[in-house]
Amino acid sequence: MKWSFVIQQKFKAAVLLGGIMALIVGATLISRYNVEGIDESFSSIYKDRLVPATTILYLTENLYRKRLSLENHLYSDAQQSPEHVKAQLRAHDRSIDSLIRLFEKTYLVDEEAKSLHGFKNQISNYAKLENQVLALCVAGSFAEAKQLFSAPGGATFESTILNLNELAAIQSTIGKDLVRASKVNVASFGIISFLQISLAIVTGLVVIVLIRNSQIVQKPRANSKKSQYFNLN
Repeated sequence: MKWSFVIQQKFKAAVLLGGIMALIVGATLISRYNVEGIDESFSSIYKDRLVPATTILYLTENLYRKRLSLENHLYSDAQQSPEHVKAQLRAHDRSIDSLIRLFEKTYLVDEEAKSLHGFKNQISNYAKLENQVLALCVAGSFAEAKQLFSAPGGATFESTILNLNELAAIQSTIGKDLVRASKVNVASFGIISFLQISLAIVTGLVVIVLIRNSQIVQKPRANSKKSQYFNLN
Protein backbone atom coordinates (compact mmCIF):
# COMPACT_ATOMS: atom_id res chain seq x y z
CA MET A 1 0.00 0.00 0.00
CA LYS A 2 2.82 2.36 0.85
CA TRP A 3 4.51 1.73 -2.49
CA SER A 4 1.24 2.25 -4.36
CA PHE A 5 0.85 5.53 -2.50
CA VAL A 6 4.41 6.52 -3.44
CA ILE A 7 3.79 5.60 -7.09
CA GLN A 8 0.60 7.67 -7.14
CA GLN A 9 2.38 10.62 -5.61
CA LYS A 10 5.25 10.32 -8.07
CA PHE A 11 2.82 10.12 -10.99
CA LYS A 12 1.02 13.25 -9.81
CA ALA A 13 4.35 14.98 -9.33
CA ALA A 14 5.48 13.90 -12.80
CA VAL A 15 2.29 15.31 -14.32
CA LEU A 16 2.73 18.54 -12.38
CA LEU A 17 6.38 18.87 -13.35
CA GLY A 18 5.53 18.08 -16.97
CA GLY A 19 2.91 20.81 -16.97
CA ILE A 20 5.35 23.26 -15.42
CA MET A 21 8.00 22.38 -18.00
CA ALA A 22 5.47 22.88 -20.80
CA LEU A 23 4.61 26.31 -19.38
CA ILE A 24 8.30 27.22 -19.13
CA VAL A 25 8.93 26.14 -22.73
CA GLY A 26 5.86 28.09 -23.91
CA ALA A 27 6.92 31.16 -21.94
CA THR A 28 10.43 30.89 -23.41
CA LEU A 29 9.06 30.78 -26.95
CA ILE A 30 6.83 33.80 -26.26
CA SER A 31 9.80 35.67 -24.76
CA ARG A 32 11.85 34.91 -27.85
CA TYR A 33 9.03 36.22 -30.03
CA ASN A 34 8.85 39.42 -27.94
CA VAL A 35 12.60 39.94 -28.18
CA GLU A 36 12.44 39.51 -31.95
CA GLY A 37 9.57 42.01 -32.05
CA ILE A 38 11.61 44.53 -30.06
CA ASP A 39 14.59 44.03 -32.38
CA GLU A 40 12.40 44.49 -35.46
CA SER A 41 10.85 47.63 -34.01
CA PHE A 42 14.19 49.26 -33.28
CA SER A 43 15.58 48.19 -36.66
CA SER A 44 12.53 49.67 -38.36
CA ILE A 45 12.90 52.89 -36.37
CA TYR A 46 16.42 53.27 -37.78
CA LYS A 47 15.99 51.93 -41.32
CA ASP A 48 12.46 53.06 -42.12
CA ARG A 49 12.06 56.18 -39.95
CA LEU A 50 15.41 57.71 -39.00
CA VAL A 51 16.93 57.31 -42.48
CA PRO A 52 13.89 58.87 -44.24
CA ALA A 53 13.83 61.70 -41.68
CA THR A 54 17.48 62.45 -42.45
CA THR A 55 16.72 62.18 -46.16
CA ILE A 56 13.93 64.75 -45.80
CA LEU A 57 16.41 67.11 -44.18
CA TYR A 58 18.81 66.81 -47.12
CA LEU A 59 15.95 67.19 -49.62
CA THR A 60 14.91 70.42 -47.93
CA GLU A 61 18.48 71.69 -48.00
CA ASN A 62 18.82 71.01 -51.74
CA LEU A 63 15.52 72.70 -52.51
CA TYR A 64 16.51 75.86 -50.64
CA ARG A 65 19.91 75.88 -52.32
CA LYS A 66 18.23 75.68 -55.72
CA ARG A 67 15.91 78.52 -54.80
CA LEU A 68 18.81 80.61 -53.50
CA SER A 69 20.97 79.99 -56.59
CA LEU A 70 18.23 81.17 -58.94
CA GLU A 71 17.37 84.11 -56.69
CA ASN A 72 21.00 85.26 -56.63
CA HIS A 73 21.12 85.05 -60.39
CA LEU A 74 18.02 87.24 -60.72
CA TYR A 75 18.65 89.84 -58.02
CA SER A 76 22.41 89.95 -57.51
CA ASP A 77 24.48 92.67 -59.14
CA ALA A 78 27.29 90.23 -59.98
CA GLN A 79 25.24 87.90 -62.10
CA GLN A 80 26.57 84.52 -63.13
CA SER A 81 26.00 83.10 -66.58
CA PRO A 82 22.74 81.19 -67.12
CA GLU A 83 24.77 78.11 -68.08
CA HIS A 84 26.60 78.18 -64.75
CA VAL A 85 23.35 78.58 -62.82
CA LYS A 86 21.75 75.80 -64.83
CA ALA A 87 24.69 73.51 -64.01
CA GLN A 88 24.21 74.28 -60.30
CA LEU A 89 20.49 73.52 -60.52
CA ARG A 90 21.09 70.24 -62.37
CA ALA A 91 23.62 69.17 -59.70
CA HIS A 92 21.00 69.72 -57.01
CA ASP A 93 18.43 67.85 -59.14
CA ARG A 94 20.73 64.82 -59.33
CA SER A 95 21.22 64.93 -55.57
CA ILE A 96 17.44 65.15 -55.06
CA ASP A 97 16.81 62.20 -57.39
CA SER A 98 19.38 60.13 -55.49
CA LEU A 99 17.76 61.01 -52.16
CA ILE A 100 14.29 60.13 -53.48
CA ARG A 101 15.53 56.70 -54.62
CA LEU A 102 17.02 56.17 -51.17
CA PHE A 103 13.69 57.15 -49.61
CA GLU A 104 11.77 54.74 -51.86
CA LYS A 105 13.90 51.80 -50.68
CA THR A 106 12.49 52.14 -47.16
CA TYR A 107 9.14 50.72 -46.03
CA LEU A 108 6.38 53.16 -47.01
CA VAL A 109 2.86 53.18 -45.64
CA ASP A 110 0.06 54.13 -48.04
CA GLU A 111 -0.18 57.71 -46.81
CA GLU A 112 3.58 58.07 -47.05
CA ALA A 113 3.72 56.70 -50.62
CA LYS A 114 0.94 59.06 -51.67
CA SER A 115 2.70 62.07 -50.17
CA LEU A 116 6.00 61.09 -51.78
CA HIS A 117 4.30 60.78 -55.17
CA GLY A 118 2.89 64.29 -54.75
CA PHE A 119 6.36 65.58 -53.81
CA LYS A 120 7.89 64.08 -56.98
CA ASN A 121 5.26 65.82 -59.08
CA GLN A 122 5.97 69.13 -57.34
CA ILE A 123 9.71 68.67 -57.94
CA SER A 124 9.07 68.09 -61.64
CA ASN A 125 6.85 71.16 -61.92
CA TYR A 126 9.35 73.35 -60.10
CA ALA A 127 12.20 72.17 -62.36
CA LYS A 128 10.15 73.15 -65.43
CA LEU A 129 9.50 76.57 -63.90
CA GLU A 130 13.24 77.04 -63.29
CA ASN A 131 13.96 76.26 -66.94
CA GLN A 132 11.38 78.85 -67.99
CA VAL A 133 12.97 81.46 -65.72
CA LEU A 134 16.42 80.76 -67.16
CA ALA A 135 15.06 80.89 -70.71
CA LEU A 136 13.62 84.35 -70.00
CA CYS A 137 16.97 85.43 -68.57
CA VAL A 138 18.77 84.29 -71.71
CA ALA A 139 16.25 86.26 -73.77
CA GLY A 140 16.94 89.33 -71.64
CA SER A 141 13.44 89.44 -70.11
CA PHE A 142 14.58 89.76 -66.51
CA ALA A 143 11.39 91.51 -65.37
CA GLU A 144 9.24 88.62 -66.60
CA ALA A 145 11.72 86.11 -65.15
CA LYS A 146 11.52 87.76 -61.73
CA GLN A 147 7.73 87.81 -61.86
CA LEU A 148 7.60 84.11 -62.79
CA PHE A 149 10.12 83.28 -60.07
CA SER A 150 8.22 85.26 -57.43
CA ALA A 151 4.53 84.49 -58.01
CA PRO A 152 3.98 81.00 -59.47
CA GLY A 153 7.48 79.94 -58.48
CA GLY A 154 6.97 80.87 -54.84
CA ALA A 155 3.66 79.00 -54.66
CA THR A 156 5.15 75.88 -56.26
CA PHE A 157 8.15 76.00 -53.95
CA GLU A 158 5.91 76.38 -50.89
CA SER A 159 3.78 73.41 -51.97
CA THR A 160 6.93 71.31 -52.34
CA ILE A 161 8.09 72.20 -48.84
CA LEU A 162 4.61 71.39 -47.49
CA ASN A 163 4.92 67.92 -49.03
CA LEU A 164 8.19 67.42 -47.20
CA ASN A 165 6.66 68.62 -43.93
CA GLU A 166 3.84 66.15 -44.42
CA LEU A 167 6.34 63.33 -44.92
CA ALA A 168 8.20 64.41 -41.78
CA ALA A 169 4.95 64.37 -39.78
CA ILE A 170 4.23 60.84 -40.99
CA GLN A 171 7.69 59.73 -39.86
CA SER A 172 7.01 61.11 -36.40
CA THR A 173 3.61 59.41 -36.11
CA ILE A 174 4.82 56.00 -37.25
CA GLY A 175 7.92 56.29 -35.08
CA LYS A 176 5.73 56.86 -32.03
CA ASP A 177 3.67 53.80 -32.94
CA LEU A 178 6.82 51.68 -33.17
CA VAL A 179 8.06 52.94 -29.80
CA ARG A 180 4.66 52.16 -28.28
CA ALA A 181 4.77 48.63 -29.71
CA SER A 182 8.28 48.15 -28.31
CA LYS A 183 7.10 49.21 -24.85
CA VAL A 184 4.28 46.67 -25.01
CA ASN A 185 6.76 43.92 -25.96
CA VAL A 186 9.10 44.94 -23.14
CA ALA A 187 6.25 44.86 -20.61
CA SER A 188 5.14 41.46 -21.87
CA PHE A 189 8.71 40.20 -21.67
CA GLY A 190 8.92 41.36 -18.04
CA ILE A 191 5.70 39.55 -17.10
CA ILE A 192 6.81 36.35 -18.79
CA SER A 193 10.22 36.52 -17.10
CA PHE A 194 8.48 36.85 -13.72
CA LEU A 195 6.31 33.84 -14.61
CA GLN A 196 9.37 31.79 -15.54
CA ILE A 197 11.04 32.61 -12.22
CA SER A 198 7.86 31.67 -10.34
CA LEU A 199 7.62 28.37 -12.19
CA ALA A 200 11.26 27.62 -11.42
CA ILE A 201 10.58 28.24 -7.70
CA VAL A 202 7.49 25.99 -7.80
CA THR A 203 9.54 23.28 -9.51
CA GLY A 204 12.16 23.47 -6.78
CA LEU A 205 9.50 23.23 -4.05
CA VAL A 206 7.93 20.19 -5.73
CA VAL A 207 11.30 18.45 -5.87
CA ILE A 208 11.91 19.22 -2.18
CA VAL A 209 8.47 17.82 -1.25
CA LEU A 210 9.14 14.64 -3.26
CA ILE A 211 12.47 14.09 -1.51
CA ARG A 212 10.87 14.68 1.89
CA ASN A 213 7.98 12.28 1.20
CA SER A 214 10.34 9.56 0.00
CA GLN A 215 12.33 9.86 3.24
CA ILE A 216 9.17 9.68 5.36
CA VAL A 217 8.00 6.54 3.55
CA GLN A 218 11.35 4.80 3.96
CA LYS A 219 11.64 5.35 7.76
CA PRO A 220 8.72 3.15 8.83
CA ARG A 221 10.25 0.25 6.91
CA ALA A 222 13.36 0.40 9.04
CA ASN A 223 11.28 0.58 12.26
CA SER A 224 9.15 -2.39 11.18
CA LYS A 225 12.25 -4.57 10.84
CA LYS A 226 13.34 -3.62 14.36
CA SER A 227 9.93 -4.56 15.74
CA GLN A 228 10.13 -7.95 14.00
CA TYR A 229 13.49 -8.65 15.62
CA PHE A 230 12.05 -7.61 19.01
CA ASN A 231 9.17 -10.07 18.67
CA LEU A 232 11.60 -12.90 17.90
CA ASN A 233 13.35 -12.22 21.16
